Amino acid sequence: MNYILETAALATLIAFFVNIILCPIVIPLLKRVKFGQNVRDDGPKSHLQKTGTPTMGGVIILISFLIASLMFLKDNLEGKLVVFVTIGFGLIGFLDDYIKVVMKRSLGLKAVQKIILQLIVSLVFLYLLLQNNNIENSYTQFLIPFMQGKTIELGAYFVPVAIFLIIGTVNSVNLTDGLDGLASGVTALIATFFIFVSWALDSSLLPITGAAVGSLLGFLLFNTYPARVFMGDTGSLALGGFIVGVAIILRMPLFLAIVGFIYVAESLSVILQVFYFKLTKGKRLFKMAPLHHHFELIGIPETKVVTVFYITTATLCLIGFLATYNMF
Repeated sequence: MNYILETAALATLIAFFVNIILCPIVIPLLKRVKFGQNVRDDGPKSHLQKTGTPTMGGVIILISFLIASLMFLKDNLEGKLVVFVTIGFGLIGFLDDYIKVVMKRSLGLKAVQKIILQLIVSLVFLYLLLQNNNIENSYTQFLIPFMQGKTIELGAYFVPVAIFLIIGTVNSVNLTDGLDGLASGVTALIATFFIFVSWALDSSLLPITGAAVGSLLGFLLFNTYPARVFMGDTGSLALGGFIVGVAIILRMPLFLAIVGFIYVAESLSVILQVFYFKLTKGKRLFKMAPLHHHFELIGIPETKVVTVFYITTATLCLIGFLATYNMF
């Protein structure tokens, strides 16, 4: 047990220091090649000053995460799967960012292209996962929060449900990435939740979750307000893949509704905004979606919105721990 804790701490520190070494090198490089953020004209006016801030910083997160993880992947199939799904979605995000920033196509990948690529990564991940499925460690059983370790067996419904959860989580994290330090800080807290769960379950994912936390903490030094770099879709899609990959392997996707409530709220705000707009023929439920922009437009400072979302997530992670009652 002490060795396992040491590997987690070591992975966290390696990822952290690799990140803070890379950021001062990569950020000026991104500026030099003019990989700058394009800010929407219809968004909060305070965001216009962020135009040109280097984006695609998710590459730094991925590199530091990968370097730290590789040290602990020997005979660690579950860890390899988490790394695969993280890098896989990160590459989709990188392609999307490249088209937006370098090829100057503001919409990036077309919606159909993005969904097809996300489906491919999801299906490969689930195929490889189910090759390791057995009675003692059935990934098709989801733990039910607050139900003393009881599970729900999905059986044949596992794959479609898992695909829905994967794509939904990945795109929800992407929507959350709209304010300085928001997605990175919220995800760091959720990843920390999974560190403690992995430790309690004696899971091989412990050092991998540590690598993610370390990478995000290092990135936050440069991503908090005023951000010197944005993660772009490269980072946000990768983080979504990481979070949902870990949740599925630990059989805890249902817990994402609790600890990842911010992701859920951001997605729901977009869905409700579109539905209400069509239903009322032009009226808006929120001043702007996703939800964080609505709070900005009603006069709440960006830094306060981010802080409140952090506090909310930290509180929900504590509730998530309570929801694991008698699970370990």
